[in-house]
Amino acid sequence: MLVFGFGQLYAQKTIVINDTVPEHIFKSDEIVCLEDASNKLTFGEISSSVFHNRFQKNINYYPKNYNRSSSYWYRVKVNFTKDLNRATVIEFFDQITDHIEAYMPDDNGIYRQSKTGADLNFTDRLYKHKNFEFLVNSTKKGEYYYYFKVKSKDQVNVIIVFRTVERFIQYGLTEYFTYGFFYGMIVIFSFHNLLMFIAVKRRQYLFYILYILSVGLYEMSTDGIAFQYLWPKHPVWNEYAYGVALYFISSFGLIFTKELLHVKVKAPRLNQLINVLLIARLAFFLLCLFYNNDWFKYKFLEFIPLSVGFYTGIYIWWKKQYRPARFFVLGYFFLFLGFVIKVIHILGWARHIPGALGYYSLTFGFLLEMVLLSFAIGDQVRLLKKKKENARKQIIKQMQVNADLKDSINRELEVKVAERTREVQQQAEELLQQNITIEHQNEELLSKNTLLEQQAEEISRMNILLEKDNITLKTNIEKVTDARVNATELDFDEFSQKYPDRDSCYKFLADMKWEHGYKCIKCGNSSYCNGKVPFNRRCTKCAYEESVLHQTIFENNRIPINKAFYLVYLMYNHKGAISSHKLSEKLGIRQSTCWTYAAKVKKVMEERKKDLKGVGKSGWSKLVLDKQA
Repeated sequence: MLVFGFGQLYAQKTIVINDTVPEHIFKSDEIVCLEDASNKLTFGEISSSVFHNRFQKNINYYPKNYNRSSSYWYRVKVNFTKDLNRATVIEFFDQITDHIEAYMPDDNGIYRQSKTGADLNFTDRLYKHKNFEFLVNSTKKGEYYYYFKVKSKDQVNVIIVFRTVERFIQYGLTEYFTYGFFYGMIVIFSFHNLLMFIAVKRRQYLFYILYILSVGLYEMSTDGIAFQYLWPKHPVWNEYAYGVALYFISSFGLIFTKELLHVKVKAPRLNQLINVLLIARLAFFLLCLFYNNDWFKYKFLEFIPLSVGFYTGIYIWWKKQYRPARFFVLGYFFLFLGFVIKVIHILGWARHIPGALGYYSLTFGFLLEMVLLSFAIGDQVRLLKKKKENARKQIIKQMQVNADLKDSINRELEVKVAERTREVQQQAEELLQQNITIEHQNEELLSKNTLLEQQAEEISRMNILLEKDNITLKTNIEKVTDARVNATELDFDEFSQKYPDRDSCYKFLADMKWEHGYKCIKCGNSSYCNGKVPFNRRCTKCAYEESVLHQTIFENNRIPINKAFYLVYLMYNHKGAISSHKLSEKLGIRQSTCWTYAAKVKKVMEERKKDLKGVGKSGWSKLVLDKQA
């Protein structure tokens, strides 16, 4: 009853479905999972009674594949309280999941396999939809277990949703309508700013067009829309598309920031920082593209250019009092907020944030940013017009003043040019002298570096010689110790140098016991792994763990193993003629215990008298193994 109660305490939660439930999102303890690090487990093994209780509870709001080299098996339990009599689907949300296998029973209880994922052509999907759907084979009354195998090179959120087909169609139409609105706005903004670029010839419009088009490409890549409509037969492009789009977003975003806010003039240091960041971002992009595209997954690095752009806008608006920057700051605020909410949602820390807001937070942020950046551009245009009018008035006034000051200015310029020429010549002479000094210093440094390299080579050579001497000395010590153990009777301290602790004794027993290979005594399997106790071996097939002491003279031993070794050693050297009082004195163990163990060893010596004949001083080690083993 206790075992049954304990099992019920950790039983998987059953989800009850009836006609009033159009959809259900599985979360938290409604999903159990099992990691397959070997990637070799089959559905037959996973669904067997052996593995039934090995599934673990999901600790997060949504499960994740933390180890991206492993396969993960997920199981949900559904109870249909009555026949639904309508088609239903199981849907997975994360569009970058590489491979999903579903195993769902039909009306006869036979499990049917279905496959999908971002690694397959889009045309191979059951429904031509950006998410992954599986048709539920049976909706008759009863309890069902659904199994899903997920493997992905990227870490994904395993969001499993049960939906009726009616709800799926309604949800899909609404979602695609929203995407159409979003991408339509991108096209409209791009076309409007293209006309402005043609009319005004200001580069900021061109960079803004490239920026919002990059936003559109990134959103299409992450939403699966690009895979559906742009490259449905080339799933490998999914591994590069979002990374390329992110690079264009951060690069064109920073360049647009420089052009719109005149960062080079208003904040030279921030301009240098942005230039360095653009070079670093290009280097990282090239590494991801040509060396390891797996690095594209580090999308959180976009926090750096986003923060730099946000801070630049705040600085120029607050410190330089540049009015168009206020819309820029407001737009980046919404983008920054959307980025933070998206990260919190991905990490599973925002359980109280509505799912749609958390999932589409970055899209909302991009949308608001595009609108507000357009306001910033318009505000800048109005400011430029006002500046041009003021400049025209100032030009007319200045032309009148210039006529009077032209001659005096020219004379002053001639004097200043002469002075500046002398300063430049003097600085050139100083630079020449500094270059000569630097050349001398470089020559000294080169000579010192050469000397240091020679010393380093000599030290390295000496270290190699010392290491060889240490290895030789250590080998000689071990040989001398073995020789003394086999040649003369040692006291316990000397004997302990060879077998100082439990691990050294267990290692000696394991090497001798499985000298000719391991074989499970239960099933005969020859494959094993480490057991709970050091040097024990556990069968990988039947999980039986064999103790290193099993079938040895030390089985059920109750005294320290190194003292038991020494007791066997003394008994063998004295041919069983040493008294239990003498053993008690040498080992520091009670006389009665010594007598018991001595009798056991003496019995084994009598039984193996013929086998031990002529083996010499090392024959004591032949006593430890069971003769049958």
